[in-house]
Amino acid sequence: MTEGTAVAATDTRPTKIMYVAEATAHGGRNGYVTSQDGYLDLKVAMPPALGGDGNGTNPEQLFAAGFSSCFHNALILVGNRAGYDLTGSTVAAKVGIGPNKQRGYGLAVALSVSLPVLDAALAAGLVDAAHAVCPYSNATRGNIDVTIVLG
Repeated sequence: MTEGTAVAATDTRPTKIMYVAEATAHGGRNGYVTSQDGYLDLKVAMPPALGGDGNGTNPEQLFAAGFSSCFHNALILVGNRAGYDLTGSTVAAKVGIGPNKQRGYGLAVALSVSLPVLDAALAAGLVDAAHAVCPYSNATRGNIDVTIVLG
């Protein structure tokens, strides 16, 4: 891109809210989290790498669980639309946290996608399509480094 050339950002905001999740944190990173419907009730604790005892889940694990399940669903959706059965496919997420240049903290995500029944080129195309559809991908694009590896 040449200097002075503007590129319009793609607007990925929802046009209609179809569902709202509600959760409440009690005690920050050393407390517990609950969901409004009662299905989520977890102890949270700082991981040992951040100086805690690790005696509970943590926000990065919860984010990894949400991102991986959401991305996998987007992958299944685009696969089904294209006529492919993605039975046996998986998506694993690693979420890293560390200091950023603004004296705060930032996240980085690595998604590992397994599509054992598809050839590499087809799998890569479906992963790209899922990355365009997934709400987590759309929310993090431009804010968090997201690496996707096919394996």
